[in-house]
Amino acid sequence: MQIVFTEAQLGHHPSGFLVRGQRQPCPEIPARAMVLKEAAESRGHRLVAPESHGPGPRAAVHTPRYLRFLETAHERWQALPGASAEVIPNVHPNGRRAGYPESVVGQAGYHMADTACPLASGSWAAITASADTAVHAARLVQAGAPAAYALCRPPGHHAFADMAGGFCYLNNCAIAATELRRTASRVAILDVDLHHGNGTQGIFYRRADVLTVSIHADPANFYPFFWGHAAERGEQAGEGYNLNLPLALGSGDEPFLAALDRALGEVRLYAPEALVVALGLDAYEGDPLAGLKVTTPGFEEICRRIGKLRLPTVLVQEGGYPSPELGRNLVASLKGFEEGLRV
Repeated sequence: MQIVFTEAQLGHHPSGFLVRGQRQPCPEIPARAMVLKEAAESRGHRLVAPESHGPGPRAAVHTPRYLRFLETAHERWQALPGASAEVIPNVHPNGRRAGYPESVVGQAGYHMADTACPLASGSWAAITASADTAVHAARLVQAGAPAAYALCRPPGHHAFADMAGGFCYLNNCAIAATELRRTASRVAILDVDLHHGNGTQGIFYRRADVLTVSIHADPANFYPFFWGHAAERGEQAGEGYNLNLPLALGSGDEPFLAALDRALGEVRLYAPEALVVALGLDAYEGDPLAGLKVTTPGFEEICRRIGKLRLPTVLVQEGGYPSPELGRNLVASLKGFEEGLRV
């Protein structure tokens, strides 16, 4: 399988985020991408570097003022007296039904759902490189590749059209799906990350041309809390085109695979012409975020069943944080997917 990756994504290195009011080291660090890259290379997967695809694919998903904020916020923040090295919000509008502030401090609160998305000097270049990685993988599939894996970081599925959250800034899955829509009448996004893909859901919630399906830890007691519940089925033209399959915390392979079978049934009924997989590896039983208990063989079987759809597929890296088995879990996932394709 072709693996799309660039070290330009490594310039973003957030220092930390808040967990239950305590500042903790951020697990979304450059080293996780290098572990995944080296694991893929060790199994003979071919790496290709993405081209710069310009602002168009980003602008097709995200609002102009949000993109302007991401690009300029750090420089404007540094001009403030006593500013920290990273842009971190300290005020949020309740419900966001308010005017749009001129101050970068107010804009940070408007455009950032939480403290997990700081912006530093190297962030914007890495964020755009991550989006280019997703676009490049989509274009490989459009050109005839049966599948391509976009090794994106920072990840993207918590990013809305105008709001960052959960380590995510630009929604790489939504950008890849929008790119695929140029040649496919219907695209499905299947999210198997530990966390609900709330940004992806939000971007397509009122649309019928992109089906969104997510299997994740129940948000009743887990991030992102406010989205990802089973009753959320879409609105207006998108009603019935979103499916959430929350799992009890601590669920392992068997309940995950049962939910996956339901998800795959929904995808087959939708009959998409292309598929995007939000490939989160943080559902692993040893992941530091500790929400679900999927095993390494479980990831292999999950991706084998997805591969059996035999759809042109872009696999986009989402979560999966430093643990001794992180690279092994990616290798198992890609192996299972390729085996599924051949069935």
